[in-house]
Amino acid sequence: MRARVLTYNIHKCIGGLDRRYDPERIFETIRHYAPDIVFLQEVAQGSKRFRGERQIERLGDLLELRHRTFFVNVVKRGGGGEYGNAILSRFPLTDAHNIDVTIPPKKKRSVLCARLRVRTAPGKSRTLHVFNLHLGLSGIERKKQLRKFLDSHPFAGLDQRTPVLVAGDFNDVWGTLGKDLLVPAGFTGMGKPIPTFPARMPLRALDSIYLRGHAKLLRVFRSRLEVARHASDHLPLIADIEITAGRRKRRKA
Repeated sequence: MRARVLTYNIHKCIGGLDRRYDPERIFETIRHYAPDIVFLQEVAQGSKRFRGERQIERLGDLLELRHRTFFVNVVKRGGGGEYGNAILSRFPLTDAHNIDVTIPPKKKRSVLCARLRVRTAPGKSRTLHVFNLHLGLSGIERKKQLRKFLDSHPFAGLDQRTPVLVAGDFNDVWGTLGKDLLVPAGFTGMGKPIPTFPARMPLRALDSIYLRGHAKLLRVFRSRLEVARHASDHLPLIADIEITAGRRKRRKA
């Protein structure tokens, strides 16, 4: 079964250059690629700046993705609202919860995880474990956070053959974090880093997508839409993936 994945730091739907609040630009950008699974970072709610909107619901309704989950990471003082990570999906989504990877005294960070049930063939389906992360701004902090994730439940208990998708805003300025920590853990990356930040003239590959188990990356690319250059300070990263049924392990006689 093939699916399209999109990961996007939407910057609370505030333009990276004009600082204008406009969820429609985010919606237009995402809709163009018709993704099946959407990972969003910096999804906001609870402030007059955001017109009282819950962005997860606004975008989910516009995109007609009814399976969705959202967890708050940061609460701003003085009525500044709150924001966190979200997952939207065409596939049924269960067991969603947040994994805290905060390294005190740094800003609170987390990994949002869930299970998706995807059909691999007529009458057959598999569970895809998905993890949406947003790591910190310090290099040492990011490594500690990623190690903390790799040691966490449920990831640490998953079989190497189980399809796993990890994506999000790694804030990986040098493009080495996944190669150093995820690849040794059995993940396949997207090869050469793809710059996604800043959106107007991307120089840094801050966003990434990785797969492990009975799944493979077929294609990874960034958005080149003009609207995407204004909608956020990041460009979305899009991947076409394939989930395979896999073979059952034979029992010894």
